[in-house]
Amino acid sequence: MTTQTGMDLLRFATAGSVDDGKSTLIGRLLMDSKSIFEDQLEAVEATSQSKGYDYTDLALLTDGLRSEREQGITIDVAYRYFATPNRKFIIADTPGHVQYTRNMVTGASTADLGLVLVDARQGLTEQSRRHAVILSLLRVPHLVLAVNKMDLVDFSEEVFERIYAEFTQFATKLNVPDLQVIPISALQGDNVVNRSEKMPWYSGPTLMYHLEHVHVASDRDMVDVRFPVQYVIRPKSDDFHDYRGYGGQVAGGILKPGDEVVVLPSGMTTRISGIDLFDREIPEAFPPMSVTVHLEDDVDVSRGDMIARVKNAPTPSQDIDAMVCWMTNQPLRPRQKLAIKHTTRTGRALVKDIQYRLDVNTLHRDQESQELNLNEIGRVQLRTTVPLLCDPYSKNRTTGSFILIDEATGITVGAGMING
Repeated sequence: MTTQTGMDLLRFATAGSVDDGKSTLIGRLLMDSKSIFEDQLEAVEATSQSKGYDYTDLALLTDGLRSEREQGITIDVAYRYFATPNRKFIIADTPGHVQYTRNMVTGASTADLGLVLVDARQGLTEQSRRHAVILSLLRVPHLVLAVNKMDLVDFSEEVFERIYAEFTQFATKLNVPDLQVIPISALQGDNVVNRSEKMPWYSGPTLMYHLEHVHVASDRDMVDVRFPVQYVIRPKSDDFHDYRGYGGQVAGGILKPGDEVVVLPSGMTTRISGIDLFDREIPEAFPPMSVTVHLEDDVDVSRGDMIARVKNAPTPSQDIDAMVCWMTNQPLRPRQKLAIKHTTRTGRALVKDIQYRLDVNTLHRDQESQELNLNEIGRVQLRTTVPLLCDPYSKNRTTGSFILIDEATGITVGAGMING
């Protein structure tokens, strides 16, 4: 079952300040898990020697982007892929600065796990708190605090315990269902892939062991059937004269042939007659599979519609209450009109009200604020031209999220999470 569902894939987002050692950590994961080629490693070793370093600078593996960064070109989110025999990984590497909050929201929105890196010498900074707040707002179900550079504090248990206590106390204010705190040295490899002999006081897992074994299958909503229709498939050939299928990605629940379903927003009911994956029929489909669904009756279904269970369907709504991260220089203000995209459905939205701006460092709600500026997050009321078939974001991250688009430029200007 694992290979079918993509459950053997872990998406994780890393967040850290510039000097917390994020590039070194990702380099260490790639090297110690044997996920890089020998010639890449040789090149990095040669560059390290030519620069006069007495160690191999693993940051060079991931810092091909550094030159662009130095020229002031904005880096969005760098995605990296690697695999071990147990699991495949996608890393969304997001820049740490305040002015990149929108990039972090982009990288973390689909992540199963968020990795916050702190420097053992500095402990928790405003930045690490902000990263934890954003990961919790985005309902990333698993959080790892990696206390890096333990080699620079003599692998001190006391230093680690102090940071651990401070962070766990802070995390009680947030929505963090699963937290793991791991002391590491990315530079020397302690507790990254291989267990450290220098910290015998730590009995928890290494970072790699935790990433390979953290259980993400149960994070997806397997109860509430949600299938946003992306394509209506009607081949024009004689061989498939009567073929009619609806393609899309399962956003929630388990679909099986014979199930009674409702098509929204029309409210027509029918049954599933079959489900195809590529060119074969399958007995069931669940998130995040992309499949083609066939229905018994010739009901009118188009892109943007949603197939759900009759007794458990989302209520169509045109009044949306959401947390919005604003992503562009022109501020978001009441009375503004924008395009909205929710699952496969598009429409227009009017900003009715900004209830408050959230300070992502202190969690303070500023209710005086009448606009959201670039990288700010706030609670916003919208009215849409088409009913959205949505769930609270806390229940389903796919049907609970949307993006806002500037109609004139076509640029994505906001990301929203619907409140329950």
